[in-house]
Amino acid sequence: MKKIGITGGIGSGKTTVCKIFESLRIPVYYADDRAKALMIENKELVHEIKNLLGDESYFDDGALNRQHIASIVFKDKKKLEQLNGLVHPAVAKDGILWQQAQSLVPYTLKEAALLIESGSFQALDYLITVWAPKETRIQRVIKRDGTTREEVEARIDKQMSEFEKLKLAQFVIINDGDKSLVQQVHKLHLRFS
Repeated sequence: MKKIGITGGIGSGKTTVCKIFESLRIPVYYADDRAKALMIENKELVHEIKNLLGDESYFDDGALNRQHIASIVFKDKKKLEQLNGLVHPAVAKDGILWQQAQSLVPYTLKEAALLIESGSFQALDYLITVWAPKETRIQRVIKRDGTTREEVEARIDKQMSEFEKLKLAQFVIINDGDKSLVQQVHKLHLRFS
């Protein structure tokens, strides 16, 4: 069974593309969603995060205190790297278990914004990058998150450049509003099947 990665910058449309693959009965592992879940469910990871960022990282009900964590890691690059050093291995292990549980499909997809940055793309057979023009991405995120242009641009500036992601991908899906996503996904689906 082939393991395919799918990545792209914020607002590129990764989730939309994944939903099309899912409509073709291809299982998708959403690494970012699983990371958030593991930061609450995985007792060992919770303990390590508390040791790194303090007990205030969690509310009394066990929910993640995102504001507290963000206030630390976005001001201290070393703390962010240490946090990623805890979370990425837990997600990698979880992803392997998920992959082993899949059957009767020609391939699976692993979707993650930081697929390249975490290095986990190296364990995959192929990498797809979803690309959209910067202005399109900005408008999508403003509409989706109800945020400001400045906040979106700041988030984009913190991410790996689109050019770097495109260089590492074997396949590119263009999500510019002109080219059909369904046709592009179907073409890749036939190739991977």
